[in-house]
Amino acid sequence: MKIAVLVSGGVDSSVSLALLKKKGYDLHAFYLKIWLEDELAYLGSCPWEEDLLYAEKVCKQYGVPLTVVPFQKEYWQSVVTTTIESIKAGRTPNPDILCNKEVKFGLFFDYLANQHHHKFTHVASGHYAQIVQNTDGTVKLLSGVDLIKDQTYFLSYLQQNQLQRLIFPIGSMSKEKVRKVAEDLAIPAKNRPDSQGICFLGKIKFKDFVKHHVGEKVGDLIEEESGLKVGTHKGFWFYTVGQRTGIGLSGGPWYVVKKDSNSNFVFISKNYYDTKKRRNKFIVESLNWFSGKSPQKENLQVKMRHGEKKYECVYQEVQKNDLNKDGKLISQSYGAVELMERDQGIAPGQYAVFYDGMNCLGAGIITNQSVDSK
Repeated sequence: MKIAVLVSGGVDSSVSLALLKKKGYDLHAFYLKIWLEDELAYLGSCPWEEDLLYAEKVCKQYGVPLTVVPFQKEYWQSVVTTTIESIKAGRTPNPDILCNKEVKFGLFFDYLANQHHHKFTHVASGHYAQIVQNTDGTVKLLSGVDLIKDQTYFLSYLQQNQLQRLIFPIGSMSKEKVRKVAEDLAIPAKNRPDSQGICFLGKIKFKDFVKHHVGEKVGDLIEEESGLKVGTHKGFWFYTVGQRTGIGLSGGPWYVVKKDSNSNFVFISKNYYDTKKRRNKFIVESLNWFSGKSPQKENLQVKMRHGEKKYECVYQEVQKNDLNKDGKLISQSYGAVELMERDQGIAPGQYAVFYDGMNCLGAGIITNQSVDSK
């Protein structure tokens, strides 16, 4: 096996490279340069040079060649523009899920095929997830052993042919164990803190990125129950359903209930947690199942965001018929989801990722018909 290892300069990818090298694999490391240095230089420090320095150090330590792949233009086109358009439409996007599907395990696979003539059989990364072979040649994506660090949420929109080429060397380890291995092996990044936030922003605040690309526009804060204007805001795109902080009104706490992208209204309420408001039903579309078909059981678990929290849920898939732009009848599937408990932040555009225990089944995107708040 000849393995392409994605390195970021962090401890997770560094330990992944070290573990594979110790097993005797033929490795070549790649650093994907996607930082938006020109766009965001004035907003703060883009740390890609420091990251690359640490990546170079660990590759030198283990005698692994390193290639820097400049993907800024491609990343902008495939991930950032989609993120900006989603924000403008009032949705809550997840750029990291797009990055994995379109860039890290999409464009990078194409790059390997074109520049290295398919000589790499697998691609390894420092994700906390596990790949398990099925008897029919397909694979399953399982949660990482460290359920707090588990990153299957961010991998949920990959295709089966992408998963089959992936290796996650630290998926069976806890973060504590990874740090211990890094210490024992004197990995250069052993004491580097974990990266936070969205992959293309680094230390830059997402709100600043949104302000730069979408701007500000004064709109009304509307109390949901009365319909009365109770204040103003600088743009609905700065708010997420369920948000409590940053509303700037006294007499709360206030919560964001919904947004209207046409009127630029943000609807807020002090009664967000009223027991009559169930907030436990939503619709998912654009479904992606690793097995190629919908789950064979209704009782599943679901995540609406990265983290340890899963909800028990009932999932039912429904077929609907629509007309396409040419007037032809097409059949599409969507999923109706009912949570066994409430969630405060079910928002259009979010990814809902489904599980059967440790087995990550795939994902769908929450639509505008998302919340049953009666």
